[in-house]
Amino acid sequence: MLELRNVSGGYGHAPVVRNVDLRVERGETVALLGPNGAGKTTLLAALSGILVQRSGTVKLAGADIGGLPSHRIVECGLVQVPEGRHVFAPLSVEDNLRLGSVTLVRRDRSRAEERFDFVYRLFPRLAERRRQLAGTLSGGEQQMVAIGRALMSAPRVLLLDEPFLGLAPRVVDEILAVLDRLRADGLTMLLVEQKLDIALPFTRRAYVLMKGGIALAADSAELARRDDLAQLYFDLARQAA
Repeated sequence: MLELRNVSGGYGHAPVVRNVDLRVERGETVALLGPNGAGKTTLLAALSGILVQRSGTVKLAGADIGGLPSHRIVECGLVQVPEGRHVFAPLSVEDNLRLGSVTLVRRDRSRAEERFDFVYRLFPRLAERRRQLAGTLSGGEQQMVAIGRALMSAPRVLLLDEPFLGLAPRVVDEILAVLDRLRADGLTMLLVEQKLDIALPFTRRAYVLMKGGIALAADSAELARRDDLAQLYFDLARQAA
Protein backbone atom coordinates (compact mmCIF):
# COMPACT_ATOMS: atom_id res chain seq x y z
CA MET A 1 0.00 0.00 0.00
CA LEU A 2 2.84 2.39 0.87
CA GLU A 3 6.33 2.13 -0.57
CA LEU A 4 9.32 4.43 -0.11
CA ARG A 5 12.43 4.22 -2.23
CA ASN A 6 15.51 6.31 -1.62
CA VAL A 7 13.53 9.03 0.20
CA SER A 8 15.54 11.96 1.54
CA GLY A 9 14.48 15.25 3.03
CA GLY A 10 15.49 18.06 5.32
CA TYR A 11 15.59 21.73 6.07
CA GLY A 12 17.94 24.22 4.49
CA HIS A 13 21.01 22.58 2.97
CA ALA A 14 21.31 19.70 5.43
CA PRO A 15 19.29 16.51 4.86
CA VAL A 16 17.73 15.05 7.99
CA VAL A 17 16.64 11.73 6.48
CA ARG A 18 18.67 10.03 3.78
CA ASN A 19 17.94 7.25 1.30
CA VAL A 20 15.10 5.65 3.25
CA ASP A 21 13.52 2.48 1.86
CA LEU A 22 10.34 1.32 3.61
CA ARG A 23 7.15 -0.53 2.76
CA VAL A 24 3.80 -1.10 4.43
CA GLU A 25 1.53 -3.78 2.99
CA ARG A 26 -2.22 -3.29 2.60
CA GLY A 27 -3.92 -3.63 5.99
CA GLU A 28 -0.59 -3.87 7.83
CA THR A 29 0.46 -1.89 10.90
CA VAL A 30 4.16 -1.04 10.95
CA ALA A 31 6.22 0.76 13.61
CA LEU A 32 8.85 3.40 12.93
CA LEU A 33 11.14 3.45 15.96
CA GLY A 34 14.15 5.48 16.98
CA PRO A 35 15.47 7.96 19.54
CA ASN A 36 14.74 11.68 19.62
CA GLY A 37 16.37 13.44 16.70
CA ALA A 38 16.52 10.34 14.50
CA GLY A 39 14.36 11.96 11.81
CA LYS A 40 11.06 10.14 12.32
CA THR A 41 8.86 13.25 12.25
CA THR A 42 10.85 14.66 9.33
CA LEU A 43 10.23 11.48 7.36
CA LEU A 44 6.47 11.72 7.96
CA ALA A 45 6.59 15.38 6.90
CA ALA A 46 8.26 14.31 3.65
CA LEU A 47 5.59 11.66 3.05
CA SER A 48 2.78 14.14 3.75
CA GLY A 49 4.16 16.78 1.39
CA ILE A 50 4.72 19.24 4.24
CA LEU A 51 8.47 19.18 3.70
CA VAL A 52 9.36 21.11 0.56
CA GLN A 53 12.91 19.83 0.28
CA ARG A 54 12.38 16.16 -0.38
CA SER A 55 13.40 13.60 -2.99
CA GLY A 56 12.93 9.95 -3.82
CA THR A 57 9.90 7.85 -4.71
CA VAL A 58 6.77 7.55 -2.59
CA LYS A 59 4.08 5.22 -3.93
CA LEU A 60 0.57 4.81 -2.56
CA ALA A 61 -1.18 1.71 -3.92
CA GLY A 62 1.26 1.80 -6.84
CA ALA A 63 0.74 5.47 -7.74
CA ASP A 64 3.67 7.86 -7.37
CA ILE A 65 2.62 10.67 -5.00
CA GLY A 66 6.10 11.90 -4.07
CA GLY A 67 5.88 15.19 -5.96
CA LEU A 68 2.34 16.14 -5.03
CA PRO A 69 1.41 19.00 -2.68
CA SER A 70 0.07 18.07 0.74
CA HIS A 71 -3.63 18.60 -0.05
CA ARG A 72 -3.40 16.32 -3.08
CA ILE A 73 -1.64 13.66 -1.00
CA VAL A 74 -4.58 13.77 1.44
CA GLU A 75 -6.98 13.40 -1.48
CA CYS A 76 -5.06 10.30 -2.56
CA GLY A 77 -5.60 8.78 0.88
CA LEU A 78 -2.38 9.33 2.86
CA VAL A 79 -3.19 11.29 6.04
CA GLN A 80 -1.09 12.23 9.05
CA VAL A 81 -1.97 12.63 12.72
CA PRO A 82 0.73 15.09 13.82
CA GLU A 83 2.81 14.92 16.95
CA GLY A 84 1.44 17.30 19.58
CA ARG A 85 -2.19 17.03 18.33
CA HIS A 86 -2.33 20.54 16.78
CA VAL A 87 -6.07 20.97 17.17
CA PHE A 88 -7.62 24.32 16.26
CA ALA A 89 -8.17 25.53 19.82
CA PRO A 90 -10.73 28.33 19.12
CA LEU A 91 -12.95 25.99 17.09
CA SER A 92 -15.43 23.43 18.35
CA VAL A 93 -14.77 19.70 18.24
CA GLU A 94 -17.20 19.35 15.36
CA ASP A 95 -15.58 22.16 13.36
CA ASN A 96 -12.17 20.57 13.88
CA LEU A 97 -13.55 17.33 12.47
CA ARG A 98 -15.22 19.18 9.60
CA LEU A 99 -11.87 20.61 8.53
CA GLY A 100 -10.61 17.06 8.16
CA SER A 101 -13.36 16.27 5.66
CA VAL A 102 -12.66 19.13 3.22
CA THR A 103 -11.10 16.96 0.52
CA LEU A 104 -13.81 14.31 0.88
CA VAL A 105 -16.64 16.85 0.64
CA ARG A 106 -15.43 17.85 -2.81
CA ARG A 107 -15.68 14.22 -3.94
CA ASP A 108 -18.72 12.92 -2.05
CA ARG A 109 -20.64 15.22 0.31
CA SER A 110 -22.99 12.52 1.59
CA ARG A 111 -20.08 10.26 2.48
CA ALA A 112 -18.41 13.14 4.30
CA GLU A 113 -21.48 13.53 6.51
CA GLU A 114 -21.41 9.80 7.25
CA ARG A 115 -17.86 10.16 8.55
CA PHE A 116 -19.14 12.21 11.48
CA ASP A 117 -21.20 9.23 12.63
CA PHE A 118 -18.21 6.95 12.09
CA VAL A 119 -15.88 9.10 14.21
CA TYR A 120 -18.47 9.65 16.95
CA ARG A 121 -19.02 5.91 17.21
CA LEU A 122 -15.29 5.41 17.65
CA PHE A 123 -15.00 8.24 20.15
CA PRO A 124 -18.33 8.68 22.00
CA ARG A 125 -16.71 11.30 24.22
CA LEU A 126 -16.30 13.56 21.18
CA ALA A 127 -20.00 13.25 20.40
CA GLU A 128 -20.75 14.44 23.93
CA ARG A 129 -18.40 17.40 23.48
CA ARG A 130 -19.06 18.23 19.85
CA ARG A 131 -19.96 21.88 20.65
CA GLN A 132 -17.08 22.37 23.10
CA LEU A 133 -14.02 24.39 22.07
CA ALA A 134 -11.14 22.03 21.28
CA GLY A 135 -8.72 24.12 23.31
CA THR A 136 -10.67 23.40 26.51
CA LEU A 137 -10.41 19.61 26.16
CA SER A 138 -8.02 17.39 28.06
CA GLY A 139 -4.87 16.16 26.33
CA GLY A 140 -6.40 12.75 25.71
CA GLU A 141 -9.57 14.24 24.24
CA GLN A 142 -7.51 16.50 21.99
CA GLN A 143 -5.66 13.44 20.73
CA MET A 144 -9.01 11.84 19.94
CA VAL A 145 -9.92 14.97 17.96
CA ALA A 146 -6.63 14.80 16.05
CA ILE A 147 -7.19 11.15 15.12
CA GLY A 148 -10.86 11.76 14.34
CA ARG A 149 -9.96 14.72 12.12
CA ALA A 150 -7.60 12.52 10.10
CA LEU A 151 -10.25 9.80 9.79
CA MET A 152 -12.77 12.30 8.42
CA SER A 153 -11.03 12.17 5.04
CA ALA A 154 -11.51 8.38 4.80
CA PRO A 155 -7.77 7.62 4.53
CA ARG A 156 -6.26 4.52 3.02
CA VAL A 157 -3.06 4.94 5.03
CA LEU A 158 -2.88 6.64 8.44
CA LEU A 159 0.42 8.08 9.66
CA LEU A 160 0.50 8.40 13.46
CA ASP A 161 3.26 10.51 14.99
CA GLU A 162 3.69 9.78 18.72
CA PRO A 163 -0.08 9.50 19.38
CA PHE A 164 0.40 8.43 23.03
CA LEU A 165 2.82 11.17 24.05
CA GLY A 166 1.97 12.54 27.49
CA LEU A 167 -1.26 10.57 27.88
CA ALA A 168 -2.47 8.75 30.98
CA PRO A 169 -2.41 4.92 30.78
CA ARG A 170 -6.22 4.74 30.77
CA VAL A 171 -6.41 7.07 27.76
CA VAL A 172 -3.64 5.15 26.00
CA ASP A 173 -5.72 1.99 26.36
CA GLU A 174 -8.82 3.76 24.96
CA ILE A 175 -6.96 5.00 21.90
CA LEU A 176 -5.23 1.66 21.36
CA ALA A 177 -8.65 -0.02 21.37
CA VAL A 178 -9.83 2.37 18.64
CA LEU A 179 -6.71 1.80 16.55
CA ASP A 180 -7.14 -1.94 16.99
CA ARG A 181 -10.68 -1.66 15.64
CA LEU A 182 -9.43 0.35 12.66
CA ARG A 183 -6.76 -2.26 12.03
CA ALA A 184 -9.38 -5.01 12.14
CA ASP A 185 -11.35 -3.05 9.53
CA GLY A 186 -8.31 -3.15 7.23
CA LEU A 187 -6.84 0.34 7.65
CA THR A 188 -3.13 0.51 6.88
CA MET A 189 -1.08 2.33 9.54
CA LEU A 190 2.48 3.55 10.06
CA LEU A 191 3.07 4.28 13.74
CA VAL A 192 5.90 6.46 15.04
CA GLU A 193 6.39 5.63 18.70
CA GLN A 194 9.25 5.67 21.22
CA LYS A 195 7.52 3.46 23.78
CA LEU A 196 8.51 -0.02 22.71
CA ASP A 197 6.08 -1.68 25.13
CA ILE A 198 3.27 -0.06 23.14
CA ALA A 199 4.66 -0.14 19.61
CA LEU A 200 5.98 -3.69 19.36
CA PRO A 201 2.92 -5.64 20.59
CA PHE A 202 0.64 -3.53 18.39
CA THR A 203 2.55 -3.79 15.10
CA ARG A 204 3.59 -6.58 12.76
CA ARG A 205 6.93 -5.22 11.61
CA ALA A 206 9.25 -2.42 12.69
CA TYR A 207 11.89 -0.16 11.21
CA VAL A 208 14.51 1.51 13.40
CA LEU A 209 15.64 4.94 12.23
CA MET A 210 19.02 6.19 13.39
CA LYS A 211 20.52 9.54 12.38
CA GLY A 212 18.27 9.81 9.36
CA GLY A 213 18.71 6.33 7.93
CA ILE A 214 17.10 2.92 8.38
CA ALA A 215 19.40 0.96 10.68
CA LEU A 216 17.25 -2.14 11.14
CA ALA A 217 14.10 -3.76 9.78
CA ALA A 218 12.63 -6.70 11.69
CA ASP A 219 9.47 -8.43 12.82
CA SER A 220 8.04 -6.66 15.85
CA ALA A 221 7.60 -9.94 17.71
CA GLU A 222 11.28 -10.75 17.16
CA LEU A 223 12.34 -7.39 18.59
CA ALA A 224 9.97 -7.75 21.53
CA ARG A 225 11.60 -11.06 22.50
CA ARG A 226 15.03 -9.46 22.80
CA ASP A 227 16.24 -8.55 26.27
CA ASP A 228 19.04 -6.30 24.98
CA LEU A 229 17.04 -3.59 23.19
CA ALA A 230 18.87 -0.77 24.97
CA GLN A 231 22.22 -2.21 23.89
CA LEU A 232 20.84 -2.76 20.38
CA TYR A 233 19.89 0.92 20.14
CA PHE A 234 23.37 1.91 21.33
CA ASP A 235 25.08 -0.36 18.80
CA LEU A 236 22.89 0.85 15.93
CA ALA A 237 23.54 4.49 16.83
CA ARG A 238 27.29 3.82 16.88
CA GLN A 239 27.13 2.11 13.48
CA ALA A 240 25.14 5.02 12.02
CA ALA A 241 27.64 7.61 13.26
